[in-house]
Amino acid sequence: MTELLAVVTITILAVISPGPDFAMVTRNSLLLSRRTGVLTALGIGAGVCVHVAYTILGVGLVIRQSILLFSILKLGGAAYLIWLGFKMLRAKPAGPLEKLDVPALSDLGALRTGFFTNALNPKTTVFIVSLFMQVVEPTTPLLLQVGYGGFIAAAHIVWFALVALFFSFGVVRVRLLRLRHWIDRIFGALLVSFGLLLATTSVTRP
Repeated sequence: MTELLAVVTITILAVISPGPDFAMVTRNSLLLSRRTGVLTALGIGAGVCVHVAYTILGVGLVIRQSILLFSILKLGGAAYLIWLGFKMLRAKPAGPLEKLDVPALSDLGALRTGFFTNALNPKTTVFIVSLFMQVVEPTTPLLLQVGYGGFIAAAHIVWFALVALFFSFGVVRVRLLRLRHWIDRIFGALLVSFGLLLATTSVTRP
């Protein structure tokens, strides 16, 4: 029971903390649509499953012990965030409210964006690997470990779906869309900042 409470508590605190996932879901649901935001949240959940899978399979231990491998993953994730951020920074000044100057995303594109934003985020690697290495006992049954992983992924989906619902709510969205190009630029700057912070932080084992 202690292990379960630790997993639940740590996961909730980690999920609700601001980061690239939050920035991407907020931006997509506000500037595009509720559907796009929710699909982005589902993509994030799929990205979490990747981290859980390699951790349970033992690859997480290899990542934990290899500074070189972790550095490669970290720099790759940082480059992806910076690339996304620069795309948003190029947002043009807003025209009439009905004509959003924001490139549309297909359903698959929204899922893909959420997936890669999370799957390439080394902080999620650190979180999940550390959680399984330090909280989950080696003797914990495999099925229960998979259950923990399912909970972590579900927690991400539920939280970010709620974020998407809030920022796509009629009154909130209409008021904020008047500043939509600035919002895109702000979230772009945030993603670039996250990426640069990841790229310049000294490398230590997770």
